Amino acid sequence: MSSSTESFTGPTEIHSFGGLLFDMDGTLIDSTDAIVKHWHNAADVRHVEGLIPKEYGADAVEIPGARSLLEALEAANAPWAIVTSGTRPLMDGWLAVMKLASPKHNVVAEDVADGKPHPACYQLGKARLGLRPTDTALVIEDAPAGVRAGKAAGCQVVGLTTTHRLEQIREAGADWIVKDLRSVRFVGRDAVTGLVQIELCNTLVM
Repeated sequence: MSSSTESFTGPTEIHSFGGLLFDMDGTLIDSTDAIVKHWHNAADVRHVEGLIPKEYGADAVEIPGARSLLEALEAANAPWAIVTSGTRPLMDGWLAVMKLASPKHNVVAEDVADGKPHPACYQLGKARLGLRPTDTALVIEDAPAGVRAGKAAGCQVVGLTTTHRLEQIREAGADWIVKDLRSVRFVGRDAVTGLVQIELCNTLVM
């Protein structure tokens, strides 16, 4: 959530990364309305998360730019993963309902003992992409806790202002801040190093 007084006019830049790690809700989709309806109607808060996409999928929307970015990464066989605080049924359900590209690798709530802002999820995400702890990776997040987790895992982070106030994302330490995924574009993959080249545009002028 950005203020009209902020300037998203940063110059176009191209950066290279060993892989990309995406948060799910608020980054690839916005399921706020679906979640609200689910918990309002559920008699038990432990109700299976996997039912949310099936029952309330019509209330979720794609984050602008998500589909084209994921499809470009998949077409190029570029290394990317989803790293979410949601459960596996919730993640699989949303990918199926929204018909978004499904990564070969992912990290879900069941995979780690400590959630964001602990870096374990993004550290595991890097490992599942075959990256070493010192290799470069780009985390794409919408939540301050996720931004902090990515930074603590040694990644560079693009913060989206889709669900939280811009100042919260800035204070969390995002390297770049954009309105949505239309500002993040896959350019190519280096034939020698295998690094993924990503173009960032219309970033917040810090």
